[in-house]
Amino acid sequence: MEVYLFYIVATIAVCTGVYLIFEKNPVFSALYLIQTMVCIAVLYILLEAQFIAAVQMIVYAGAIMVLFLFVIMLLNLNIGQEKKDALPYQKIPAILIGIALFAVLCIVLKSKLLQGKQGEYTTAYINNVGNTKLLGNLLFTDYLLPFEITSVLLFVAAIGAIMLAKRKI
Repeated sequence: MEVYLFYIVATIAVCTGVYLIFEKNPVFSALYLIQTMVCIAVLYILLEAQFIAAVQMIVYAGAIMVLFLFVIMLLNLNIGQEKKDALPYQKIPAILIGIALFAVLCIVLKSKLLQGKQGEYTTAYINNVGNTKLLGNLLFTDYLLPFEITSVLLFVAAIGAIMLAKRKI
């Protein structure tokens, strides 16, 4: 049953990702990105990483996407005006490069490059300690500096959005 759910959710994630790329309306594009992030959270739940799924939903699908939509609405883009294609000869090379990158991706996925190395945290150890507790310990010990840098960047982005909104009023 989980396999079928995985295939359904993965298909939805890929389709909404493709719609995200080709959508002309930035609001709909942001909504497709939210749907893709929700599908990724469901995939995390299938991998039994509930904490990561909750963080995915709260931080990415919630807070950051609200900021994206706020900025899109704040800029008041004229969606009705279609621009003429500035680089008409760009489509064919872009499609060829995309196909080449997809072929390289398939080759890498079929090879044994993605096997990885055995880490110090086994499945039994993670189940014994707890996924959330282990992640919290790692986040606030080994990865404290990147965590704090990320929090400062999000704080600066929020202040920048507020300052942009105040300037318009």
